[in-house]
Amino acid sequence: QVQLVESGGGLVQAGGSLRLSCAASRRTFSRYTTGWFRQAPGKEREFVAAINWSGGSTFYADAVKGRFTISRDNAKNTVYLQMNSLKPEDTAVYYCAADRGSFAPVDIVLAPAYDYWGQGTQVTVSS
Repeated sequence: QVQLVESGGGLVQAGGSLRLSCAASRRTFSRYTTGWFRQAPGKEREFVAAINWSGGSTFYADAVKGRFTISRDNAKNTVYLQMNSLKPEDTAVYYCAADRGSFAPVDIVLAPAYDYWGQGTQVTVSS
């Protein structure tokens, strides 16, 4: 069992930046594909970005491509999501998730592919 804890959310003005962190409880996390999802009020949870175990491969949703960057530090059992040029439509609860499977773009965009989830962190972007 891997426990994931997100941090770094908050309130920011449009155009601003935030960096989210996802800290894992076990070193086996470094072997897993890790993704970020978000869920806005009244909407379904949607894929944001994912990174493979080594950090050598990443994949982004079109809505965040060029603005968000996912990275990881396996020595710290932590994955990051750097969010720049934030927009009000980025407002949501952001969740990190770990997938014990391989990094396959057809799978990593789907929430059911992930085995472990954090509790989420709120990101609010004001206009």
